[in-house]
Amino acid sequence: MKTFKEKAMKIVFLFTALVSVACVALICVFLISSGVPAMKEIGFGRFLLGRTWRPGAEIYGIFPMIVGSVYVTGLALLIGVPVALLTAVYLAYFCPAQVYRFIKPAIELLAGIPSVVYGFFGIVVLVPTVRTLGEPFQGKGNSILTASLLLAIMILPTIIGVVEPAIRAVPRSYYEGSLALGATHERSVFSAVLPAARSGVLAGIVLGLGRAMGETMAVIMVAGNQARMPKGILQGVRTLTGNIVLEMGYAAGLHREALIATGVVLFVFILLINLAFSALKGRDRG
Repeated sequence: MKTFKEKAMKIVFLFTALVSVACVALICVFLISSGVPAMKEIGFGRFLLGRTWRPGAEIYGIFPMIVGSVYVTGLALLIGVPVALLTAVYLAYFCPAQVYRFIKPAIELLAGIPSVVYGFFGIVVLVPTVRTLGEPFQGKGNSILTASLLLAIMILPTIIGVVEPAIRAVPRSYYEGSLALGATHERSVFSAVLPAARSGVLAGIVLGLGRAMGETMAVIMVAGNQARMPKGILQGVRTLTGNIVLEMGYAAGLHREALIATGVVLFVFILLINLAFSALKGRDRG
């Protein structure tokens, strides 16, 4: 009977794993079968490098959205990653136990706040602030900078939640050995412990990157949603995800297929990022 239960559970586990793989495969098949023909009809070059998005005139160029997504995501990482890393180090090696009991739940609470609430915060707080600061430069409140600041806040719990356990997983002997060699507490943490947790740090950054690139609702509310080439971080922009959400509700025919093709491009970006991360992890193991 025990052997039968073990075999049954193995079958159940295998089935659930196959269901997960099948879901990913179905998404890939749907995106490729619906998006690639549209890209072929429009022209791969005109679709990927075209600078004009005008569905009414059957002109579909997503290069401004690609650049906008890169700008918003990259700036969000530049702002959010250092804050997240320092916070994770503080929680793992510097935070008193009494303070940790309050800070840790507060960070976890950030992950549970709905995107639309972040969007309202951006509209009420960040947009007026950026508009005031950028007024001498003819900047706008709904801009790349505003969206990046909001995304930097949103990715903090994702990165901290991965990096802190990775730092704690480093053997204590690394830290103690550094102290024994005469290093200070701070130098031991940043020179011995943090480099040893590089794999976990990279994993947190990649997850944060995926969260930032895939975020839609909050970005739509503060980015300006202008389908044109961005001329500076204080100007409005439209991202790939925003382009899909804003127009999918009424799109039909080639317009709808072009939006699905936009999802294919976004999917490829995420896939390339994950492959690069896997290659880095493989090199670290080597």
